Amino acid sequence: MQETREIRALAIAATTQLRPGPDGWRVPSQSGGGAYRVDPDAGWCSCPDHETRAIECKHILAVRLTLRRERGVSGAYRYTREVQVTYSQQWSAYNAAQTEEKGRFLELLSDLTRAVATPRPAGRGRPALPVGDMTFACVYKVYSRFSSRRFTSDLRDAHARGLVGSAPHFNSVTNYMHSPAMTPVLRGLITASSLPLKAVETDFAVDSSGFSTSRFIRWFNKKYGRETDNREWVKLHLMCGVNTHVVTSAEVSGWAANDTTFFRPLLESTAEHFAIGDVSADKAYLSHANADAVERLGGTPLVPFKANTRVPTGDGAWERMWHLFSYSRPEFLARYHQRSNVETVFSMIKGKFGDSVMSKSDTGQMNEALCKVLAHNLCVMVQAIHELGIGASCYGEGVA
Repeated sequence: MQETREIRALAIAATTQLRPGPDGWRVPSQSGGGAYRVDPDAGWCSCPDHETRAIECKHILAVRLTLRRERGVSGAYRYTREVQVTYSQQWSAYNAAQTEEKGRFLELLSDLTRAVATPRPAGRGRPALPVGDMTFACVYKVYSRFSSRRFTSDLRDAHARGLVGSAPHFNSVTNYMHSPAMTPVLRGLITASSLPLKAVETDFAVDSSGFSTSRFIRWFNKKYGRETDNREWVKLHLMCGVNTHVVTSAEVSGWAANDTTFFRPLLESTAEHFAIGDVSADKAYLSHANADAVERLGGTPLVPFKANTRVPTGDGAWERMWHLFSYSRPEFLARYHQRSNVETVFSMIKGKFGDSVMSKSDTGQMNEALCKVLAHNLCVMVQAIHELGIGASCYGEGVA
């Protein structure tokens, strides 16, 4: 990979007349129109390759080759070699958390859902099943990844252990999964499940990801001149802490929803319980309103700018983020790359609970995605119990 960059840098330096300008060196793009800004002394470039990987790109190397040639510097040129970064793991705590996860997961889920209130029926008739029990059943079903019928024996075992007040029929579990009344309950429990970690989480990241469904959509593909079928999906938007990967707020939308409209609701929901420090997001969330929202809550927005962004002239959150991005690029990138933790969260959720939702209705798909997030948070809490020493009864008697 490094040798390929060197060859391309040599080609740029040999075929292009590079000259410094008032805002740095301008190196033309080889893949199309436009040019990138390069500061060889600071070792940064405005190209996506450097911003994403934080290593010397071909444009930086081309400028340094040009400087060496024009200044008559002799001797071998030293390049930065890309190395693989490894991270330490508390293996004893990790192993203990993994081997005890299912038992502790059920205990935490029982504590969390025990005090969920059940609304009184409007009139006479058969009383409603306890919402806490049905929430326990829905989340446990998603955790087990069994069908409703095959999951019944697991639910009976949980009832025998006193973790849930009843073991309802599998049709009742399915009906509640599709109930609109479950959606606010699940959202509230996601927030409640993250609260024991508010002392260790001050920096957050935002992103979205899709979960496929069993439904198909059809459109006319202009490229191939024929109708094309593709699976429809639901989009999960979430904000997570970058230290423990706990999800602090989550929303679910259709596949065509715009990501940036969910930034402020996720941020404001998180800020109700957490102190806000750095908030990182990719370019899809770049807007004045989002930057201002983070600053109003005492945080620092970290969203990379697009190549066609004009140099700002004001004195607000947007301008401060621009100056950090443009003139303190190493610091910006070091803090911005915490955003990779939200991609880790989606990988954890999909790897453990599946990358698709099985429910047929829109509400069922939304609730199923939220159940995945709540199950993920409980698994994070099991890990925190072993690695951070958080009490095993961190949810007390549940939440109302």
